Amino acid sequence: MATFDDVRRLGMELPEVVESTSYGTPALKVRKKGFCRMWGEREHRRDEVFDTEVLVLFCDLEMKPVLLANHPDALFTVPHYDGYGSVLVRLADVDLDDLAEWLEESYRTKAPDTLLRQLDAD
Repeated sequence: MATFDDVRRLGMELPEVVESTSYGTPALKVRKKGFCRMWGEREHRRDEVFDTEVLVLFCDLEMKPVLLANHPDALFTVPHYDGYGSVLVRLADVDLDDLAEWLEESYRTKAPDTLLRQLDAD
């Protein structure tokens, strides 16, 4: 079972990541652009998801169905995110290796090219 502490630890390994908030919930940002955030109480109520903490990650919109199909235990979506390159992660059900990979992919959707080159060089 992952927690936001795991998200923070993994995310802070990426270049220029800072901890912040987004919509009043814990988030990670790169150069002021959020690339992941926790769901708040409002989202849990809106979508009636009460069995796990939920992390919002960004992805390529074309890859979203593939990610959801390949990882149905850990990833899901709700109508609110239809048409957007975002997936939801059930932290209670995610493997830390997958979480690290998805965090990096989400980071890549928001980070500037200079940081992506730095990341690839490392």
